[in-house]
Amino acid sequence: MKDRKMHPIKYLKKANSERIIVWLLCTLATLILSGCVTVGPEYVPPATNVQAAWHSKLMSGITEKVPAPAGLAKWWSTLNDPVLSDLMEKAVANNPDIGQAGARIREERARRNISKAGFFPTINASGSFKRSSGSEETGSGKESDFYSAGFDASWELDLFGGIGRSLEASTAELRASEENLRDVLVSLLAEVALNYTEVRTFQARIDAAEKNLAIQDQAHQMAQSRYTAGLSGGIAVQQAKYNLENTRSQIPALRISLEEAKNRIAVLLGENPGSVHEALREHRPVPACPPEIAVGVPADVLRRRPDIRRAERKLAAQTARIGVATADLYPKLSLTGSIGFESLDLDRLLLTGSRSYSFGPRVTWPVFKAGSIRSNIEVQSALQEQLLNQYESAVLNALREVENQLTAYMEEQNRKQSLSEARQAAIRAVDLAQNQYQAGLTDFTGVLDAQRSLLSFEDNLIQCEGSITSSLVRLYKALGGGWTSMADSHTWPES
Repeated sequence: MKDRKMHPIKYLKKANSERIIVWLLCTLATLILSGCVTVGPEYVPPATNVQAAWHSKLMSGITEKVPAPAGLAKWWSTLNDPVLSDLMEKAVANNPDIGQAGARIREERARRNISKAGFFPTINASGSFKRSSGSEETGSGKESDFYSAGFDASWELDLFGGIGRSLEASTAELRASEENLRDVLVSLLAEVALNYTEVRTFQARIDAAEKNLAIQDQAHQMAQSRYTAGLSGGIAVQQAKYNLENTRSQIPALRISLEEAKNRIAVLLGENPGSVHEALREHRPVPACPPEIAVGVPADVLRRRPDIRRAERKLAAQTARIGVATADLYPKLSLTGSIGFESLDLDRLLLTGSRSYSFGPRVTWPVFKAGSIRSNIEVQSALQEQLLNQYESAVLNALREVENQLTAYMEEQNRKQSLSEARQAAIRAVDLAQNQYQAGLTDFTGVLDAQRSLLSFEDNLIQCEGSITSSLVRLYKALGGGWTSMADSHTWPES
């Protein structure tokens, strides 16, 4: 009988192959049973050391009460201006920057879905047909056909959390894009209100200039009458004339600025320049500020401002990317398999005898990459440090903006009080100077100075009123007001 014993060398090769397969299976089982290990640093929100109260001493009417969410969401309603409220709604609906921010959210949502897909196996279907013919010199020279069809599948097990960290980073980026939309809303609404305040300020300044123009025209006619009657010299007429024309020359510049402010509003609304002129044709006063404003404490601002929240989410995303880079140091285990059919005859392709299959684990482990993996970890760590610095800078800038606007709002109120008293004194001075000049008790210089002062004080008072409202708008922006009114109009994907 023929000896059926296996050759010793072949036996050793088979034994070694079996040992390797057993080792791989045991390693796989151990890793699965022990659970996956997530490498990389765990994200911890950065600690912020802020003062308990504002540095600026709050004046009467400004409190550290927590602002009501509904009131802060639509802070412009405190100005009681229906035209402004209508402009705000149009801006939110049509501004291109809002559309761009919304598209960015859709982009990050899709990127997150791509990261999530890494947890699932991939399956590919394939099919092929090949016709070949051998050489008559070396073979039969006959043509033959080859048909194949099947499915290939692979599944990478997330043993060291690289895929999980990637999903974590994508989720944080999605949240950052949501905060970016909110930040765009805060800036947009503030810009609309600021330009609207400018429109009303320029309209009021034009009205004041035209009113003073009428007063100065009366003074010019009075000087002309006295000169014609021989009661005064011609210098008074010329002084009245250049004072009148100087005031008249200021009106075109104000109209130019008014036109520019209206066109800026139109662009913010996503409309063509000139589209809001009809709505703003009627001259209305500068919106008056509410009697009481709640600003909260510094810690409230950090929780509310979307730019700070965006910076924090960016930091979280970058921390997760360190884990993604760290996972490249460790082996990757994939389960692969395929099932298909192969036949030389299309009619026999799907028969049992044409079936083929393969399956098994696949391990890859980077042995030498000249330090590129560790260098990438260092890159991601350095980027994390940069984003941490950006977050800290965003916090400091937010507190600075609130402090500055609190000071500006309060000091402009003090300035308004002084300008109001100066304007009243100037009105009385104009009446006295005109009466004394008409009675021949003084020359026209007193009238000239009084009229110039009155115009200057009225113009400065109007600008001060506009500055107060603008400071309030910037204060609400610094507090992070405006974006919560849009929170319910968007549906965000779940974590």
